[in-house]
Amino acid sequence: MTKPVFLHNYGLTSALGIGKEAHRQSLWDAAFSSPLTVTDDYSPGQPLPVGRVNAPLPDTSAWSEHECSRNNQILWSAWQQIADDWQAIATGVDLSRVAVIIGTSTSGISESEACFAPGMNRAPDYAKQQIAAPAAFLAQRLGVTGPAYTLSTACTSGAKALASGRRLLNAGLVDWVIAGGADALCALTVRGFGALEAISASPCNPMSVNRNGINIGEGAALFLMSREPGPIALLGVGESSDAHHISAPDPEGHGAERALNGALADAALDASFVTYLNLHGTATALNDKMESFAVQRVLGTVKASSTKPFTGHTLGAAGALEAGICALALQAGRLPPHRWDGEFDPELASLQLVAGDTHWPESAPRIAMSSSFAFGGNNIALLLAQGDDHDQG
Repeated sequence: MTKPVFLHNYGLTSALGIGKEAHRQSLWDAAFSSPLTVTDDYSPGQPLPVGRVNAPLPDTSAWSEHECSRNNQILWSAWQQIADDWQAIATGVDLSRVAVIIGTSTSGISESEACFAPGMNRAPDYAKQQIAAPAAFLAQRLGVTGPAYTLSTACTSGAKALASGRRLLNAGLVDWVIAGGADALCALTVRGFGALEAISASPCNPMSVNRNGINIGEGAALFLMSREPGPIALLGVGESSDAHHISAPDPEGHGAERALNGALADAALDASFVTYLNLHGTATALNDKMESFAVQRVLGTVKASSTKPFTGHTLGAAGALEAGICALALQAGRLPPHRWDGEFDPELASLQLVAGDTHWPESAPRIAMSSSFAFGGNNIALLLAQGDDHDQG
């Protein structure tokens, strides 16, 4: 069993809006309408639904040119939501013992794309699209001098940033970690997934017999982490890499299964203690099928939902954003609903998908799991709980 670490506050930015309250209201809005934006901005001539952040983003006029990317704007939007808490903490903290760990897959690629648009005549600032850019940007802005690095493991990046932060804390190398993920929409990812025939021209429909692909989204989530007791405990982490195929998952979900079991073993918990699972739930034929098999083998009839119909698939930010949604569910005592057409695919293993406005079952443990799976068979599962019950580790 690994000793838990704690999440003290967190900021969320996505197609659902900016801040925890905006996400709460949208997740549990009885009159749900898709927050996705239909546009051909990233796929000329082919309008597609995308999870675009339409709320105003921070002003960049005081930033240096190489900092001015949409990815950094979205990341800074998440940071602003926890900045006051950090200021109260930072007065007594050695900034050389603070780490910044960010997951991303796009960094500042959209700004480079703009330089190659018809009629443009300027060279890209490649510093903006370096994978290291988000963590370097945030660390420099905050004056943090501890470890600062970016992880890019596709759709597991944001979750792996939290796992990496926990390792640093439990190794005693740092006292605080600012961890999460950020990704901005760009044509590269939309067209890339389109080339893989993985994009849906309608809002995604996870676990449905009618599912036909993902919607790409953008967003960010950031967490303040430490060993000191806080409102949310990160109890366990399970990671695996099955390397089945460069883009397709193991069809039986064995790698995913090892990640789910690994998180339970890491927390020394039986599967029966997990009340809710936030599915990776991309709405692609192969991912949903293998995930259903893995979930049934490990967690049985756990209550589950995919929240990608709300946000789109935010890629490098997804694991962190969905951990944040789990934290909201733990604190609100409500389970995020599974938005779909209700037509379950009989070829999938049976799942107990959350319907409508479902409250946390009375007397059930306030423990949630979030799963993320990526290209190359890169898998991770996080176990989160109300921190009050785990202050002693």
